[in-house]
Amino acid sequence: MIRKTIALLLLLICVAPLTQARKGDAPNVLFIMVDDLGYGDLSAYGGQDVRTPHLDALAAAGKRFTNFYANAPVCSPSRAALLTGQYPDLAGVPGVIRTHPENSWGWLSPRAEMLPKRLKEAGYQTAIVGKWHLGLAAPDTPNDRGFDHFHGFLGDMMDDYYHHRRHDRNYMRLNRQTIDPEGHATDLFTRWAIDYLETRQGSPAPFFLYLAYNAPHDPIQPPDEWISRVKAREPGISEKRARLVALIEQMDDGIGQVLTALRAKGLDRDTLVIFTSDNGGLLSVGGTNGNLRGGKQDLYEGGIRVPLIAAWPGRIPAGSQSERIALHMDLYATICDAAGVRTGSAIDGQSILPTLRGENQPEAARDLFWMRREGGTKYRGQDYYAVRRGPWKMLHNSPFEPLQLFNLASDPREQRDLFSSEPKIAQELTVALQLHLQRAGAVPWQPPQPTHSSTRKPSTIRRKK
Repeated sequence: MIRKTIALLLLLICVAPLTQARKGDAPNVLFIMVDDLGYGDLSAYGGQDVRTPHLDALAAAGKRFTNFYANAPVCSPSRAALLTGQYPDLAGVPGVIRTHPENSWGWLSPRAEMLPKRLKEAGYQTAIVGKWHLGLAAPDTPNDRGFDHFHGFLGDMMDDYYHHRRHDRNYMRLNRQTIDPEGHATDLFTRWAIDYLETRQGSPAPFFLYLAYNAPHDPIQPPDEWISRVKAREPGISEKRARLVALIEQMDDGIGQVLTALRAKGLDRDTLVIFTSDNGGLLSVGGTNGNLRGGKQDLYEGGIRVPLIAAWPGRIPAGSQSERIALHMDLYATICDAAGVRTGSAIDGQSILPTLRGENQPEAARDLFWMRREGGTKYRGQDYYAVRRGPWKMLHNSPFEPLQLFNLASDPREQRDLFSSEPKIAQELTVALQLHLQRAGAVPWQPPQPTHSSTRKPSTIRRKK
């Protein structure tokens, strides 16, 4: 209790100075990012053995997207795209940022125009609760990159949801202070988000709260009572699947608590709520991605197509749905658009605010790119790409596989490779990809000097993320 009181006092001190009154109709923004949630692992997206009533209710109150994409099939690049509005390799984060430099594949560009800094210029108070995963030390921590308040975890995956360590290092922080809280990380992040909302009640300044859960990333470690509920309801469910469903349902319950607090504090009608996942579900722990091919780490649809739900009372039509194609980087532009903030010329994202409002918004004529760089014996420090133009998608799913070409309109499950039979399309997409690679080649993705050292050999490092 004392520890919680101290944390709340520090939070109040941190967010107390309000230098600019709330402007016009600029909404609060609650952005919820979850980790490794598959396209088929919400009941609102067709999940048969999972119950997510709070996210289902959010979808019923707003808009659900069926063709929304992560910018990458893994964590750090997608988060970089969200917060910079750029393709991940143009933001310096082509792969996962990790503790050990020999196994870290990104460095958040110091030139990136960060979303929280943009919003701060318009008078927003900015906060992140939960997982950061874009840098482990200054100048690449949340407080260095535009967030007024940070209460969460700097690193990638947790080795244990209760002890909050990664490679025996404590990455839990309250702003720049190392903390060692007790409890399941999902419950902690829920409580800390509610604590932050306490400080916003009655404030004239709008807020941007980025709530980033580690769940349902492995280790699949839900509390026992949640596992018991799932098994009692779903006879015959496998142990592996039951544990993942329980972790998802615990997360949904936490999100429900945050949304209830938002309403209780009278903030809901002025708040744009956005929910998504950083990439597709991990198949090896029981994740499902609907009828899509592949999962996390793949550039097939199951690795990159993710849920997107957005609600904003009176602005987004309740119970609506969109088939529009959009990516994480578009949410940067969308949030800025809703807040009345101009975006810089460096971003690649495009606002989908008219689509959210139910207005006619013609599909953008643009090529879309996905990529990832990774180590280990499968990738060997190299990268692999996908490019999409209209219904045509070309990809290789590792640096050493041949390119494949699919028409998603006629083959949404990516079963028929047309690379040889459609040489003109393949060549056009190859040229587009080459131009993107030239742009990305100008952006460093390693820091000038490693900020962390390791005595481990690369071959002994876990490559879970």
